[in-house]
Amino acid sequence: MNKKPYYITTAIAYTSGKPHIGNTYEIVLADSIARFKRQQGYDVFFQTGTDEHGQKIELKAADAGITPKEFVDNVSGEIKRIWDLMNTSYDKFIRTTDEYHEKQVQKIFKKLYDKGDIYKGHYEGMYCTPCESFFTPSQLVDGKCPDCGRECQPAKEEAYFFKLGKYTDRLIKHIEENPEFIQPESRKNEMMNNFIKAGLQDLCVSRSSFKWGVPVDFDDKHVIYVWIDALSNYITGLGYDVDGNHDENFKKYWRADLHLIGKDILRFHTIYWPIMLMALDIPLPKQVFGHPWLLQGDGKMSKSKGNVLYADDLADFFGVDAVRYFVLHEMPFENDGVITWELLVERLNSELANTLGNLVNRTVSMINKYHGGEVTNTEVHDTEGFDEDLKKCALEAAGKVEAKMDKLRVADAITEVFTLFKRCNKYIDETMPWALAKDEASNDRLKTVLYNLVESICIGTTLLESFMPETAEKILNQLNASKRGLEDLDTFGKYPSGNKVTEKPEILFARLDINEVLEKVEAMRAANAEPEVSYPEVEPKAEISIDDFAKVQLRVGEVLKCEPVPKAKKLLCSQIRVGSEVRQIVSGIAAHYKPEDMVGKKVAVITNLKPVKICGVLSEGMILAASDNDGNLSVLTVDKDILPGSEIC
Repeated sequence: MNKKPYYITTAIAYTSGKPHIGNTYEIVLADSIARFKRQQGYDVFFQTGTDEHGQKIELKAADAGITPKEFVDNVSGEIKRIWDLMNTSYDKFIRTTDEYHEKQVQKIFKKLYDKGDIYKGHYEGMYCTPCESFFTPSQLVDGKCPDCGRECQPAKEEAYFFKLGKYTDRLIKHIEENPEFIQPESRKNEMMNNFIKAGLQDLCVSRSSFKWGVPVDFDDKHVIYVWIDALSNYITGLGYDVDGNHDENFKKYWRADLHLIGKDILRFHTIYWPIMLMALDIPLPKQVFGHPWLLQGDGKMSKSKGNVLYADDLADFFGVDAVRYFVLHEMPFENDGVITWELLVERLNSELANTLGNLVNRTVSMINKYHGGEVTNTEVHDTEGFDEDLKKCALEAAGKVEAKMDKLRVADAITEVFTLFKRCNKYIDETMPWALAKDEASNDRLKTVLYNLVESICIGTTLLESFMPETAEKILNQLNASKRGLEDLDTFGKYPSGNKVTEKPEILFARLDINEVLEKVEAMRAANAEPEVSYPEVEPKAEISIDDFAKVQLRVGEVLKCEPVPKAKKLLCSQIRVGSEVRQIVSGIAAHYKPEDMVGKKVAVITNLKPVKICGVLSEGMILAASDNDGNLSVLTVDKDILPGSEIC
């Protein structure tokens, strides 16, 4: 029987730096959905990757002193490491610097240009470099970027534009006829009312002010802008070919069942991307889900705010599955979630250590203590209805979890799983196995109680697997149970009677002391913190006009010779070429430079100072230097090979 295909994607992570836990949440969320779909019997293709072009990358690489490709190689590798650490089961990791992707991006751009959907013009507006977005002045919020809140700079450049307006009516019709296309509902209303129906401006799809991007192959002044480059990964990763020579994966898996993205990039995925697909005559994805943000304390995570949490740090403290549980369970369907160290510890202790870990440990320990590790179903039932109530909870769990997952309510699905585990704990309190063990006549009843517990835990563990795969495997190993499919959860009693559990139960989650955790967190932050800088305090001078500044003549001078000034420990006397003449300049830099260290330097010199004698030696100018609070001093030099005498302006 052929399985039904299911294609799920995340947004591709931007390679500007290491992803924080808010970024990581998305890949874990997508992974839980992909794993559950596999359990449901779907043939899943799960794609993620990295977005690697743009001006921001070009600038960061320059700051790091490496090429843009070296920069994105490093960051993409770090992103992939985090995704793998979090045990995500993606099938494809695409990079927008992959050669096959870049080639198809060029073909897509050319096809849209040839059919008249892309045209050449000029863009003038306010530009946000971090978001790589242009805005009109009216779109700014308090004069700043409406997406990230940073400063925008005026920009004007030649660019190619994509005719969004040509497809607006068709997009509106699609959204209205497909109510599940944009989820949650509140996001759909936002896109329709605030953007689409308000009128779409043509979209800038090329840049000519930087070079790190996919070149427009018929106009080498331009690189293809992020929208066409990054968004098209969802089809190029499957082997889409503009010329029609598609790979089998594209034929099999497109159209996408789910694009899972952050709410902040919903506009790009529900307006630009569908219109691009319409222009290419490609069917639209079935659904785009804009998930909320995971906030640190009371704000969005930001390196500038110093409140960033990283998945690998959290995993070191709590373990991978505990982190997966937290980010999946604590994120509401529509509203932003909150993550703090205190909340992580509280959830680990209450839900993972107590509700789940203690349940498994108690059950395995009692089976070993009372029956030598053997689990036997003697079918001796109670008259109070505890058995039937437990079985009812266990048998209804799968349907409840599937109903929640079909609506992408992952947090609610996990709650249903833990409802079963809590019912198991209540069952122990109701049946009191320790009391049954004291009466030989109740031995068969005790066996049934313990069997019911094991069977219920197996059902719950099967449902837990998509969210906490390592933990599920550990539980099944302790119970000596085989993996089950969701289709096996409609009958109670499939655990083989006579099986033996492990002799020594493993502690799944150890309780943590919040004070000890916070002490370690502070130590980690202190170790990773950059040293505080005590910036020099300089007494401000009166403002001057540009005319005042123009009176000072600054030129480049090359030090030809340098020697100490007799009887003056702080002074050096330098012979400095400034154009066609050689100046003699006395400077108080002997405590910081040896005479031989100065020779050959190209320094900044004031050349129109009135000559003076210093310790009896004539000085015909001044070498510029900077000093700080600690007494460090550095002469100002030029960083390129420029001729002596060149004016500094």
